[in-house]
Amino acid sequence: QVHLVESGGGLVQAGGSLRLSCAASGGTFSGYAMGWFRQAPGKEREFVAAISWPGGSTIYTDSVKGRFAIFRDNAKNTVYLQMNSLKPEDTGVYYCAAEPYRSSWYGSARDPNEYDYWGQGTQVTVSS
Repeated sequence: QVHLVESGGGLVQAGGSLRLSCAASGGTFSGYAMGWFRQAPGKEREFVAAISWPGGSTIYTDSVKGRFAIFRDNAKNTVYLQMNSLKPEDTGVYYCAAEPYRSSWYGSARDPNEYDYWGQGTQVTVSS
């Protein structure tokens, strides 16, 4: 079992920045690809970004490209999401998730059903 705990959310003005962290415990971080998803009120959970194991490849949804960066520190069992130039439409609960890294990762990373473990989420609110 991998236990994931997100932190770093909060209230920020449009144009500001936040860095989310997701710490893994209770099992091995090794061999897991990691993803960030978000869910706005009344909307479905959507893919934001993902990073392969051990971290050489990343994927982003189009709306965050150039503004967000996902990276991981495997020694600390932690994955991060650096969010810059935040917009009100970035508001939502942000979840990190873990899936065993596979050769088919690039094609599956955007699908939340592929992930085995999820954190409890952290709220991000961007005011206009």
